[in-house]
Amino acid sequence: MQSQRPGASDHRAGLALAAALTLIVIWGVNFTVQKYVYSATGPGGFLFARYLIMPLCAVGLLFWRFGTRWPRVTRADFWVLARLGIAGHFLHVGMVTYGIHWSTAFSSSLILACGPIFTLLILRWMGVERLQRAQIVGVAIAFGGVLVFLSDKLLAGNWKASGGDLFLLVAASFFSYYTVAAKPMIERLGGIVTMTYATIIGSVPVVLFSLPAGLAVQWSQVPVSVFVAMLWAVTISAFMGWLVWGWVNSIRGVARTAPLMYLMPPVAGLVAWAWAGEHYTGTKLVGAAVTLGGVAIAQFSGSRRPAEAAPVID
Repeated sequence: MQSQRPGASDHRAGLALAAALTLIVIWGVNFTVQKYVYSATGPGGFLFARYLIMPLCAVGLLFWRFGTRWPRVTRADFWVLARLGIAGHFLHVGMVTYGIHWSTAFSSSLILACGPIFTLLILRWMGVERLQRAQIVGVAIAFGGVLVFLSDKLLAGNWKASGGDLFLLVAASFFSYYTVAAKPMIERLGGIVTMTYATIIGSVPVVLFSLPAGLAVQWSQVPVSVFVAMLWAVTISAFMGWLVWGWVNSIRGVARTAPLMYLMPPVAGLVAWAWAGEHYTGTKLVGAAVTLGGVAIAQFSGSRRPAEAAPVID
């Protein structure tokens, strides 16, 4: 067997790091992009269009990878994939879409960055991993930071924005479930099969749910820039981003890649400040820093490998 050239692995690692940082920027920008799309289509209209496009992307990927001979799955695996589709797409993406609409870009990115906390709690509940004392402290710090971050909205009685943030917090827990439940399927069927089949199955209830909102949109009057932004959000940020992030983790490893996710809220905040005119109080910035610090402590304090920080499919 021919050995790999000495510099080849370093080159791949460098490409993976560059790809990861590019994705962080793309995902950070995407919160503001989605809110721009909502201004013309509403969250329901965006969901409807997204889940007409996503299955087409999944089918195209399957044809590219397998031709006309798609892998067969057992009945038991089909129902597992169906649960993944419901949790990851109908519940997570559906709730994230409305949560972003009700909240702000910066708040949305920060709340969704709490996903690893729920992954740890789910692993503990399943008996897969035992939480260390430092991890418990990190969980408490993270949720304390969230309360500080939301305090200005709660004290001002801004229940719509506060409800959007809490909606996003629940949505993050559904994607953590998706992350944990998808792992054995990915190991058995492969990442492409698991992702595409779950996407196709999960698209059905999303389209049915968002159909009235989608039909209510006057699509002929939607600006071209909104269509471009929508295609970018669905195909580049969501679909291709998921695939690239999986490749990055395979090259760099989850432990080295996961910390990069904590760059996403600062990127989202800067973009929302520059493009959408969002403003942040000192209390909000302190709460954001405490939250991210608590998540980092909880994720990386265990004796085992850190909980996987899968991409947020928003």
